[in-house]
Amino acid sequence: MAKIRDMIPAFELLQPTSVEAALDLMDEHREEGWVLAGGLDSFDWFKDRIKRPSAVIDLGGIEELKGIREVANGVEIGAMTSLTAIERDERIRSRFSIVADAAHHVATPQIRNQGTIGGNVSQDTRCWYYRSGWPCYRAGGNTCYAAAPQAMNREHCIMGRSRCVAVNPSDTAPALIAVDAKMIVENSGGPRVFDAEDFFIGPSIDITRMTVMGPRDLLTRIQIPATWADADFYYEKVRDRGSWDFQLVSVAAAFRKSGNTIQEARIAVNGVAPYPVRLEAVERRIVGSTGDEATAQAAGEIAIRGAQALRHNDYKIPMMRNLVRRAVRSVA
Repeated sequence: MAKIRDMIPAFELLQPTSVEAALDLMDEHREEGWVLAGGLDSFDWFKDRIKRPSAVIDLGGIEELKGIREVANGVEIGAMTSLTAIERDERIRSRFSIVADAAHHVATPQIRNQGTIGGNVSQDTRCWYYRSGWPCYRAGGNTCYAAAPQAMNREHCIMGRSRCVAVNPSDTAPALIAVDAKMIVENSGGPRVFDAEDFFIGPSIDITRMTVMGPRDLLTRIQIPATWADADFYYEKVRDRGSWDFQLVSVAAAFRKSGNTIQEARIAVNGVAPYPVRLEAVERRIVGSTGDEATAQAAGEIAIRGAQALRHNDYKIPMMRNLVRRAVRSVA
């Protein structure tokens, strides 16, 4: 278990009021700087003294990073927009209800009031070995404690492992993949746009990160294209405690139909790998079907191909299979 101390280590608090000023500070402090959004993940790191930045760059005063706006090709959400605002926004609820549902499933109302969409997709993994300061691969060591024969790994991955078996903890990530969201990341060199499914990375690419962002990168906004507006959506999250817990497995799906037939589909699951997994093979299987029981059963079996359980998380395989089945059945 983490050793919680009374005092957070001292740091210099910097409060820019523009994106440009924030990027300048990030360039100045580099690896010694820490970007603070809602602070919920950050203060966990600080109070356990696992992370000791010399400077904390607080984004709370940058108004341009807040709010939900109509844009030419859909809706744009500022990275510092609270999860509560997203959950309640009528444009999101009516046109992209899956994103509102995912925001609603994050923790508690108090946490959603403070937590931001940018922080939710950028937070680090919750593996207790890593977050307790054990020298694992992700922390720069030479082993994965969660993959050891006697390890406690009930919440860890069943696919996508590469030395590290930790999972991505974001509730909103699979929903953003389902609606083909675009993540705008900026640094001093200018903005870059990533598809949501490419924004998240696994340990085979970089074991020290869960997203494409480096120390000098800042997620500034998320665009949801109108392409998937008013589609048929499905979101489900399974967790130990319904009041506020992190996901064990979750699924997010978007369907376009012609009559009763599925014409297009995007399905993503989370809690099963170090990154949200888009199930393209499942999508191909169900296109042209009505989402009938036989198709749903086949989709569930395809979804779990290649899954390998650890000592304590074999339950995740049937759970993932059943969530995908239910998502496909929802169309019918």
